[in-house]
Amino acid sequence: MVANWGLNDLAAAQAQAKATNRPIVVVFSGSDWCAPCVKYEREVFAQPAFVAYAKDRLVLAHFDYPQKPQNQPSPEQIKRNDAAKAQLNREGEFPLAVVVAPDGKILGKIGYVSGGPAGFEAYLKTLLGK
Repeated sequence: MVANWGLNDLAAAQAQAKATNRPIVVVFSGSDWCAPCVKYEREVFAQPAFVAYAKDRLVLAHFDYPQKPQNQPSPEQIKRNDAAKAQLNREGEFPLAVVVAPDGKILGKIGYVSGGPAGFEAYLKTLLGK
C-alpha cells in the first residue's frame, strides 16, 4: 500500500498545499504496464519510512494510467488525470514524480530514484532544503 495517495485531483492537492504550506509530490504511473513505476511504488512510496516522512511534510497526489481494460479509472478520473498530465507531465514520462511548491511553482521532476525512501528523501531535501 502506498502512502496516503488519497488525492487524485490536482486542484484539490493544490488547495491543500496552500492551506498547509506544504509542497506537493505528484506521481504519474502506469500500474499495470510500467515496470519502473511498479518498482518505484514498491521500493519508495509503499515503504513505511516514506509514509512516515511524508505524513507531516508533503501533500501527495497520484495519477495512474493503466492500460488493461479491467483497470481503467472512471471517466471522471480520466479527465482529472488528463488535466494533471497537461499541466505537469506534457512529455508523458513514466514514472515521474513532480515536486510542486505550495504556490504552484514546479521545483523539480524526477523519474525512478534508487536507494528506496532515503534516496527519494535525499532528492527532496536538495529541492526543499529540509
